[in-house]
Amino acid sequence: MNPTMTTRSGAAIFYKDWGAKSATPIVFHHGWPLSADDWDNQMLYFLSKGYRVVAFDRRGHGRSTQTDTGNDMDTYASDVADLAEHLDLKGAIHVGHSTGGGEVARYVARSRPGRVAKAVLIGAVPPLMLKTPANPGGLPLEVFDGFRNALVANRAQFFLDVPSGPFYGYNRPSAKVDQGVIWNWWRQGMMGGAKAHYDCIKAFSETDFTDDLKRIEVPTLVMHGEDDQIVPIADSAPLSAKLLKKATLKTYKGLPHGMCTTNPDVVNPDLLAFVKS
Repeated sequence: MNPTMTTRSGAAIFYKDWGAKSATPIVFHHGWPLSADDWDNQMLYFLSKGYRVVAFDRRGHGRSTQTDTGNDMDTYASDVADLAEHLDLKGAIHVGHSTGGGEVARYVARSRPGRVAKAVLIGAVPPLMLKTPANPGGLPLEVFDGFRNALVANRAQFFLDVPSGPFYGYNRPSAKVDQGVIWNWWRQGMMGGAKAHYDCIKAFSETDFTDDLKRIEVPTLVMHGEDDQIVPIADSAPLSAKLLKKATLKTYKGLPHGMCTTNPDVVNPDLLAFVKS
C-alpha cells in the first residue's frame, strides 16, 4: 500500500519518506506536470548522505487525487503545510523545481516557526512569469494559452513534445538526447489529471510571488540554468534573489530547465554544499 495522507480539503496526497526519521529532512517539490519520481536521482543521492528525504505528488499530479478544484498556489501551499504536520517535519530544507519553486516560496513564506530551515528554488517560476505592465520582461499570455490549447487538443502528444524539445534542451544542436528521460517525463505527466494540469498552467504563470519572497527569512539558494527555455532566466532567478533577504544566486552556463535530470553531477554537490552550510 502506497503511503498517502489526506489534506484538510480532502485530497489524498501520495508521498515518499525515506531515511531515518531523526535525520535532517529535505523535501522535494516537483514541477508541472510531473510527480515525486522526477526527484529519484536527488532522493537517492541525499539518502546516501544520511538525510531524511521526502517527495510527494502535488494534488492532481501523479498518484494523488485527480482534483478538479484547489489547483492553485494557496491550496498547494496548504497541502504542503498539512504534509509537514502529518510527517512532523522540523528544520526542513524545502527544494522546489519550476512550479515547485513557486509552491516552496508560498509555503515557506507562511510556514509555522521551526518547520523550515532553508529553501532552494531551481529553475523556479517566481517572482512572476506572466508579462504585465509591472513585469515587462515576462512571457505574454498567448504563450500559456498555447499550452492550454495543446493540452486540450492532444495531451499525450503535447507531453512528448515538451521533453523532446525545450524542457531538457534537446532541441539544441549539441544536445545528447536521452529517450528514456523523454519517456519518463511523458509517463509522469500522463499519470496526472487533465483538469488539474490545465488549471496549474494558470497557477504557475499568473501567480505573483513578490510578497512571498520578501517575507522569507531563511537562507535561500536560487539555482537556474542560463539556457532555460521554459522559465527564462532574465525574468526569474536574479529578480527573486534581489527580493529575498538571505539569497545565494548560482547560474549555470548552457544548462536547461531540467538540469536536475540532465546534470545531477553538477547540481547535487552544489545542493549538498548549501544544505551543509
